[in-house]
Amino acid sequence: MAAAMPLALLVLLLLGRRGWCLAEPPRDSLREELVITPLPSGDVAATFQFRTRWDSELQREGVSHYRLFPKALGQLISKYSLRELHLSFTQGFWRTRYWGPPFLQAPSDTDHYFLRYAVLPREVVCTENLTPWKKLLPCSSKAGLSVLLKADRLFHTSYHSQAVHIRPVCRNARCTSISWELRQTLSVVFDAFITGQGKKDWSLFRMFSRTLTEPCPLASESRVYVDITNYNQDNETLEVNPPPTTTYQDVILGTRKIYAIYDLLDTAMINNSRNLNIQLKWKRPPENEAPPVPFLHAQRYVSGYGLQKGELSTLLYNTHPYRAFPVLLLDTVPWYLRLYVHTLTITSKGKENKPSYIHYQPAQDRLQPHLLEMLIQLPANSVTKVSIQFERALLKWTEYTPDPNHGFYVSPSVLSALVPSVVAAKPVDWEESPLFNSLFPVSDGSNYFVRLYTEPLLVNLPTPDFSMPYNVICLTCTVVAVCYGSFYNLLTRTFHIEEPRTGGLAKRLANLIRRARGVPPL
Repeated sequence: MAAAMPLALLVLLLLGRRGWCLAEPPRDSLREELVITPLPSGDVAATFQFRTRWDSELQREGVSHYRLFPKALGQLISKYSLRELHLSFTQGFWRTRYWGPPFLQAPSDTDHYFLRYAVLPREVVCTENLTPWKKLLPCSSKAGLSVLLKADRLFHTSYHSQAVHIRPVCRNARCTSISWELRQTLSVVFDAFITGQGKKDWSLFRMFSRTLTEPCPLASESRVYVDITNYNQDNETLEVNPPPTTTYQDVILGTRKIYAIYDLLDTAMINNSRNLNIQLKWKRPPENEAPPVPFLHAQRYVSGYGLQKGELSTLLYNTHPYRAFPVLLLDTVPWYLRLYVHTLTITSKGKENKPSYIHYQPAQDRLQPHLLEMLIQLPANSVTKVSIQFERALLKWTEYTPDPNHGFYVSPSVLSALVPSVVAAKPVDWEESPLFNSLFPVSDGSNYFVRLYTEPLLVNLPTPDFSMPYNVICLTCTVVAVCYGSFYNLLTRTFHIEEPRTGGLAKRLANLIRRARGVPPL
């Protein structure tokens, strides 16, 4: 009887554990998607999104078990009372003028803001940044869409950006309880002409050197979206394989888009060879048409001559034919570029354009940069120029980089605006719609939110001649060596006087012979 008691308790525990698991489903979920977009220039953009959502208040609950949400980030949230975190690494520059508005815009550098905004204008993104990013995924790079993340293919692209976004999400309308959302994103732009061996055809294997074999077993949703807005079955110029089973239509970035959907959780989608290779082939070369100009794009440059003064200029383009809209411009300028705020000028169509709101925080030497924020109204079909003069500071010789003649990078400007939409958008259910749809929040159906970044600038500063210290050191060492060596020899050398010797018998005989010959003696 006593021996049967432990066995009975074990059975009760197992049944109780099973019943508890069945009664309370997992509170976390994973959704992954890949959006492939042919760009107007002929390139191909691929955007990955992995969203992990956990219905847990980490800052209140004592969490010790992590299933899908990374433990390292969960401990960061609970220990430091983290509210929101956004971190991105970008190599290259998104060319809005030729590629159109991006899905996931990021500056051409390292961008980080967590109650504060920080930018590192020059940072090389490499495999050491991609590997820990992939380790945060529940399936790592073993299954699902993450198998396409091959480093040697991703870093040989025209544009590469990876990011981590952490934020709280309300579970109900009153926001009495929250969930934590981790969104890992990666965007790349492939040159289809190079990857297609002289053709603009593309496929998953040509772009990533891999194909999709199976979905991530921990994902509740795993889909691939292909933009087929300009494609239809009656068009005989191209061919899409395999044919999509379903399509999705919505208003994205102000225009109506049609996407082909490939659901990896559908067992019929992956063929018998356990391989899914989406590809597009052109039956005849496409017509070279001018890419559509986006309603909002910007350009930034530095002007002036010499190494004393200069001018920062930003051009804001509003190409909408009849609608004006405001733009919030944010600039962070390093302290060693001393801004003259009284020289700030804003002109549109040859006239002065006064900003509706302006905030300026001056820089402190070696402590904080300049912060300039303005709300500017852009007239319809206009180019607005924002310019400000600056003076270059002379740094200490220990503050220069190892390659000072290369120049110093200035972080890009940030533009935030509600851009007019061509097609009215309808309210959607964010949980049922694709992940990329939530990237473009709209206040109404006539506008959509967009954030753009300008180019980073490269500015030369007054640089001393670093070869002069080398020359001075060489000359000084030579003089010291000669003088010190001479004095040292005089002080330490010992002199001895030697008396001449008369010589032996052989010398005497030699002198006798020399005398007989008339030669001087030895």
